[in-house]
Amino acid sequence: MSRIGKLPISVPAGVSIEHKDGIVTVKGPKGELSQKLDSSILMKVDEGQIVFEIDENSPVNYKQKQAFHGLYRSLINNMVVGVSEGFTKTLELVGVGYRVSNQGNLIEFSLGYTHPIFLQLPDEVKVETKSERNQNPLIILESCDKQLLGLICAKIRSFRMPEPYKGKGILFKGEVIRRKSGKTAAAK
Repeated sequence: MSRIGKLPISVPAGVSIEHKDGIVTVKGPKGELSQKLDSSILMKVDEGQIVFEIDENSPVNYKQKQAFHGLYRSLINNMVVGVSEGFTKTLELVGVGYRVSNQGNLIEFSLGYTHPIFLQLPDEVKVETKSERNQNPLIILESCDKQLLGLICAKIRSFRMPEPYKGKGILFKGEVIRRKSGKTAAAK
């Protein structure tokens, strides 16, 4: 059995869970999320806890069942945490002349290209940009859906990936880039 899959999920107050026709719906103060559950995994909700078990009669091979056991437990746990507390990611723009601004969910990037880059975010994601003097510009993204938030962060990072020679690019707040030394003087 999966060590992660065996752990029960405690359901906080204000969060409701519904399991119908293989689809789990989690509702809370921050939003509502749904996830399809594989038939080889059984989910039981009792006394404020969710427990996952492997269905021994399922035709799926045992190794796959074990993988699904931990996977679906993690996905449902992320949904419960998301609708109750939410997730936040902070991105930092490191580079001379790099700027960012937003109007609602439309973000405008100035990243050293000949043109600005525009990105329209879905309604589930809230965005805030900060530009202070002598500080790197920040993008603060907040959502109840952890998968969507990670996908958007990856898309934003793809505009200017961090590079190891000058350390420029779009980084997560607190991320450290391993620096490389450039070319040395010609060998004799």
